[in-house]
Amino acid sequence: MKGYFFGGVHPDGKKGLTAGIGPVEMQPPRRVIILLKQHVGSVCTPLVKPGDRVKMGQKIGDGEGLCTPVHSSVSGVVAAVEPRPQINGAEVLSVVVDNDQLDTPAGELQPVEDIASLTDEQLLDSIREAGIVGMGGAMFPTEIKANVPSEKIDTVIVNACECEPYITADDLLLRTSPERVLEGLRIMCRVARPKRAVVAIEDNKPEAAAALRKAMGDYPEAELVQLPTRYPQGAEKQLIVAVTGREVPSGKLPRDVGCAVFNAATFAAIAAAVHKGEPLIRRIVTVTGEGVAKPCNFIARVGTPVSELVEAAGGLKGGACKVIAGGPMMGAAQINLEAPMVKGTNAIVCLENPFRRQPGSCIRCGRCAEACPMRLQPLYMYRFEAAGDREALRRLHLMDCMECGSCAYVCPAELPLVDSFRRGKAALREEKK
Repeated sequence: MKGYFFGGVHPDGKKGLTAGIGPVEMQPPRRVIILLKQHVGSVCTPLVKPGDRVKMGQKIGDGEGLCTPVHSSVSGVVAAVEPRPQINGAEVLSVVVDNDQLDTPAGELQPVEDIASLTDEQLLDSIREAGIVGMGGAMFPTEIKANVPSEKIDTVIVNACECEPYITADDLLLRTSPERVLEGLRIMCRVARPKRAVVAIEDNKPEAAAALRKAMGDYPEAELVQLPTRYPQGAEKQLIVAVTGREVPSGKLPRDVGCAVFNAATFAAIAAAVHKGEPLIRRIVTVTGEGVAKPCNFIARVGTPVSELVEAAGGLKGGACKVIAGGPMMGAAQINLEAPMVKGTNAIVCLENPFRRQPGSCIRCGRCAEACPMRLQPLYMYRFEAAGDREALRRLHLMDCMECGSCAYVCPAELPLVDSFRRGKAALREEKK
């Protein structure tokens, strides 16, 4: 049924802390750390070495296969090419650039005013060379996702739901620059040639919806669909059900049901790449939470350390005890605030006293199964992961879990369900290797 997906929860949105605030252009840091893996796929090969002078927007890493290039977000001198920590705690090869504060542009990408003058292949190449990936957090290479035979896709969806609590980056983008998102949608429609182009937004963003309606006069191909607010509506499989009524089967992709879903910020980046020749080196980031002094939305450079984002928002309050990259439901708690933001970093959430009590015992209430949007059995997955029964985990389709946290949110025993599922999935991947 359209407009409804199974499960889900209604956490307190907490979006009022930053809704409509900004975006404030953040002063670029003196040193940026550009990870050479900011996408699903393989690590880029560095194209520069220590001592090299680079320009803003210059490509500094690339590779073949499932790989998206990365660019320097400032001009300056390469200080190091070495492993650095990323926001998930692991280390990845990175290019460290000392900023000369000049922002000398590289000008490697040529802007195009009329997309009709380009072939589909040229448009896709522009998207790739700009280093565009999914900016909602998944960071899948956009040109690969878009490079699907047009007869397989009949619906392109702009994911403007931003269903995680606290985050307002996409909401602000749509309030202030809806035409950028719609122009990116127009470019994607040129490549995919869908029958339907939908901007899907939740009904807790009336200002953004009004801005979209006004801008759509120049984009008649776009259709606005407002959905009841419910988490995790921004997950692409759930969004596809809500917009089209189609369910993506286990192990299949959205294109298998004729759909392609892209984040709103991704479309804005596509428009900037094609029409302005701008690679993806900056984005709107929400820095928020009760644990930070002045919550705000910033336009920040890729490679900015989390610590500097927090300082730009007035620094941590005395009671702050947890910093999360991303939203509180699916984000990663930080152990090192020197890890840099990447292309998919949409928020830094600083919390006061988020700690829960010691987990209790499962009472088999079934709330986790009712909340699971993938129709899984979290209780049994938790028990079999603890027992190390990998065959049972496969039988229960553990790999279909998207780690949304809905089950943990409703669990009266406050069991660490998502942590358990991550361990179980890692074990299954290792076994498969």
